[in-house]
Amino acid sequence: MKVTVTNMFKAAVLTSATVAASAAMAADKPDTVTVGYFLEWPTANQIAQVEKTYDKELGVNMEWRAFDSGTAMSAAMASGDVDMAYSQGLVPFTVAVSQGLPITMVGIAVSYAENDNCVVSKASGISKANAKELEGKKVAVPFGTVAHYKMLKVMSHLNVNSDNIHLLDMAPADSAAAIARGDVAMACGWGGALRRMKEYGDVLMTAREQEKIGIRVFDVISVNNKFAKKHPELVTQFLKVTDDSNRTFQQNPSKYEPVIAKAAGLSLDDSNQVLALFDFPLKDAQVSSEWMGGTVQQYTKEVADFFVLHKQIPKALPDYSASIDSSFYQNVK
Repeated sequence: MKVTVTNMFKAAVLTSATVAASAAMAADKPDTVTVGYFLEWPTANQIAQVEKTYDKELGVNMEWRAFDSGTAMSAAMASGDVDMAYSQGLVPFTVAVSQGLPITMVGIAVSYAENDNCVVSKASGISKANAKELEGKKVAVPFGTVAHYKMLKVMSHLNVNSDNIHLLDMAPADSAAAIARGDVAMACGWGGALRRMKEYGDVLMTAREQEKIGIRVFDVISVNNKFAKKHPELVTQFLKVTDDSNRTFQQNPSKYEPVIAKAAGLSLDDSNQVLALFDFPLKDAQVSSEWMGGTVQQYTKEVADFFVLHKQIPKALPDYSASIDSSFYQNVK
């Protein structure tokens, strides 16, 4: 093969350009990507969190910052302190974008139903049959969360006027302590806090009963808009690692259950009880019509309209499609 000086020069130029481009991309990467998450909330992606697969694949240092609620996650992302949130509740996400906060849903973290609920104190003597007696009583619930939405929806279904309930805005751990002390007639929350609540009462409505009246429960993966625009490849890579981790857990759950339990700050038994109620949708399901291909957009609008009706937010957006972007997941190879 004949190699001319011209061809050698062109090859050298191309090689230099490639190296320069790669160097520029590396230089453009942030030193650290901060991700908000919940303790006592075991998820399959914690395999990658513990094994530092995110750090390796994204080529950056990953900082995992624990939060008590999805509303706090929204505020942190809006301020720029947090780049992404993993397993943010749909309700705090919906409230945030309805108020104009610059965040976007890019994936579904986990689908669940039984692991987010309201527990009525045994001492109150209240059940589904006489739920109207909750009027005039104190109820602990973290405002602007999935638990809050479910509580209002259930109250409406049971013909209980939520305006006549003394609602206390409390994080799940505090709500569990409140029902244990007898300070509240009902407490709402999730994860480990919900299990502690159940020691002092029973759920008002089971998840299966709630699903029959149209309540869906899932958490999302959300991202700060500025970060997503500047680093779309990091968002896609984050989703790829997450998808791989979800698949790994599905294939061999017993191997990774202890890893997840430790990362979540739970005993193995407590963690497994929660994981048994969780489903982690894979990429094909994520981008299908069942999820971000249309259903999530429609359901998000329903949730927002419901919160407007109950005067929890001043107004809803006409459409939420602009705040839900499946393209990052579609780019996962």
